[in-house]
Amino acid sequence: MKRLSDDLTVSPQVPLEAIPAVADAGFKTIMCNRPDQEDPGQPSFDEISAKAAECGLETVFLPVVSGNVQDADVDAFASALATASKPVFAYCRTGTRCTILWSLANAGKMTTSEIVSAAANAGYDMAGLVPRIDARR
Repeated sequence: MKRLSDDLTVSPQVPLEAIPAVADAGFKTIMCNRPDQEDPGQPSFDEISAKAAECGLETVFLPVVSGNVQDADVDAFASALATASKPVFAYCRTGTRCTILWSLANAGKMTTSEIVSAAANAGYDMAGLVPRIDARR
């Protein structure tokens, strides 16, 4: 788990058996940013959602194709994050896609250097995303 802000922590794919620990850690919502069947053997969102419901967590399914984050995806992510019960635990294959979405969604709310620094502190290099973050301002 890598904390980007008070509202959002990102992670690689969460296994079903880890969902109770996500709830125990105080998260209120799990957001999935990867399409079903992206990798063989990954749990489907329906499986994640059912286990999350058992643990009292809300869920958001916002699948984004790896390497193809569109502005509409960023806008949908920003909207989902704004309305979700917080804190939110978001996952994708490695956590990078979630971090890209968060970084672009925060353009204009945080400085570019604050975004890049927060991502770096969580272990994600968003330096290559700077022109796009700046363009979204």
